[in-house]
Amino acid sequence: MHLRSLLTFMVTLLATRPAAADETTIINASANFGTWDGWGTSLAWWAKAFGTQSALADIFFTRNTVTFNGHVLPGLGLNIVRYNAGACSANKDPDGDSMVVSPNIKASRQMDAFWLDWTSTNASSSSWSWTVDANQRNMMALAIARGANLVELFSNSPVWWMCYNLNPSGSTSGSTDNLESWNWDQHAVYLATIASFAATHWGVTFTSVEAFNEPSATYWVGPTGTQEGCHYDVSTMSNVIGFLRSELNSRGLTNIIVSASDEETYDLATSTVGGLTPTALGQIGRVNVHGYQYGGGRRDILYSTVSAAGKKLWNSEYGEGDGTGSQLASNLILDFVWLHPTAWVYWQVLDVSGWGLITADNDAQTIGAPSQKYFVLAQFTRHIRPGMRILDGGSAYTVSAYDASAKKLVIVAVNWDAAQVVNFDLSKFTTPGVNGALVQRWATQIGSSGMQYTAFNDTFISGTKFWSNFGQNVIMTFEVQNIVI
Repeated sequence: MHLRSLLTFMVTLLATRPAAADETTIINASANFGTWDGWGTSLAWWAKAFGTQSALADIFFTRNTVTFNGHVLPGLGLNIVRYNAGACSANKDPDGDSMVVSPNIKASRQMDAFWLDWTSTNASSSSWSWTVDANQRNMMALAIARGANLVELFSNSPVWWMCYNLNPSGSTSGSTDNLESWNWDQHAVYLATIASFAATHWGVTFTSVEAFNEPSATYWVGPTGTQEGCHYDVSTMSNVIGFLRSELNSRGLTNIIVSASDEETYDLATSTVGGLTPTALGQIGRVNVHGYQYGGGRRDILYSTVSAAGKKLWNSEYGEGDGTGSQLASNLILDFVWLHPTAWVYWQVLDVSGWGLITADNDAQTIGAPSQKYFVLAQFTRHIRPGMRILDGGSAYTVSAYDASAKKLVIVAVNWDAAQVVNFDLSKFTTPGVNGALVQRWATQIGSSGMQYTAFNDTFISGTKFWSNFGQNVIMTFEVQNIVI
């Protein structure tokens, strides 16, 4: 063979033969951790400040490419919105009392209540004002118009006049219930009335209603509180759940489920689920939990507890101040591997640096730049889509989902170590793709800078495998076509 031909042959051979992988993960095609419901965000508080900006709705609730503030962003395609029923108003109640305001709560975190006083439960009476909270309602409508199909109504605190100390930031001690016992049903009436009014006047059908927010916490201290919040004993939660189910049913809203209890941590959620009365547990359709235990807690025990009760499970709120996306990627993968939620919701897509996917000041109403965290989340939200079956990625660094109708496998994987080749084994599938077929991939550098959801067309199936060279702290998403379980 001519020397030049030999060199060409050797280069071709090296380019096409399987790489010596430093890591290998086998995707478990037989696993089934549920059908994915979707990705979302809570609208309080950012939508109160920016709810009229349609470009933001395009960014968060479509998968279009959007240019905003000089940045070209891949839309996140969120399909879940959590609408906050406010607890604040400036009026006096029939006894002449006014809301007690914590000196530490910002105006942007005081969400307007629709029910002004207890004089009447009639939504058409002067006890109710349906013109308040226009911006949050507008963003909800913009999201729905762009495809958001799951909408949850939630409460951070009962309306101020239902509280023992008239302060919707919490009880005086933080460790006692602040919802007056004679207002257990009134809190349920408030939420059920909003759900009914939304259906008939806003064209919005809530999927679920949640009466609590981190209710077992003892940091909802009214005199020093920085937001709306309320402690509830588990026995109180059971009673309120019963009233809420009854009030929804009496309005013909039997298809709206009651969710509970949005505890701060996985371990608290397990305790609360176990502490609810059997009747209350039977009246909820889904368990919500927040992800503020981060790398700690027993996600697996919560999952098994909820599964044994026959309930669905959502991580309905997550946030932290790491703008690099490192904590987000780590904790999100932990959720997929151990918690197995069927939905995942980020708290504030617009917030201060680190916490927001895009930096913003709700009070000054200014919006800055996206963080790397934004693009890390895009690696998940743009590809793992509603209706997909969640599989077992086979390792602690891999997430996988399958679209049966499109015969498409999605894999999201992260490499925390030094640069290395990661090998993906598809041998557990009946048809592991087409030999030689392109596997599209997208990559983001976890950190303060670097690749931001960059697309590549350089990865191909070889037999029942494919592989890719990961740099350190890089997250990648792969889409395999024509693959059958």
